Amino acid sequence: MLKRLLDIIISFSMIVCLSPVLIVTWLLVRFKLGGPALFTQPRPGINEKVFYVYKFRTMTDQKDEYGELLPDAIRLTSFGKLLRKLSLDELPQLWNVLKGDMSFVGPRPLLVEYLPLYNERQSCRHDVRPGITGWAQVNGRNAISWEQKFEYDVWYVKNQSLWLDLKILLLTVKKVFVSEGISQDGHVTMPIFKGSVEKDERK
Repeated sequence: MLKRLLDIIISFSMIVCLSPVLIVTWLLVRFKLGGPALFTQPRPGINEKVFYVYKFRTMTDQKDEYGELLPDAIRLTSFGKLLRKLSLDELPQLWNVLKGDMSFVGPRPLLVEYLPLYNERQSCRHDVRPGITGWAQVNGRNAISWEQKFEYDVWYVKNQSLWLDLKILLLTVKKVFVSEGISQDGHVTMPIFKGSVEKDERK
């Protein structure tokens, strides 16, 4: 209850204080990438309840001759890379925190289609609200494997505390300034999760 209260107070305060940044970023996204400026997508939250996450767009809607979206590496512009580097694309998630869909700290909300791919241990990541940042984000972010990421998520769920959240928030600020772990080598975004080794072995 204390964590939720802090989430409400801090997210509301940040929305008010950062409103000029939010407005300018929204205008720049509209100008450089077109509308809509916000990217929304269903994601599983606590207890796997689906909600819509908000982010600023970082990619264009370029399609090939068959009407299919071009690869991420082509659609991700230099402006989009800058938004990701500064984590400005994540700012609209303050609304998700205020609404109660997310918390400031917790496992990152991933795609709904990944739900059946988790093993039992990995599914524990949905026992808490997802976060804007988390233990996996300050220990490699997108530069680590899916298995490593999920191990960090599960460890956080089993060891969460306000002191740990504060440590993660401080480390997140450091990560933003040094721009570490934005992507794996050879990828502009995290590769698609296709299931864990443990799960595959049980088939």
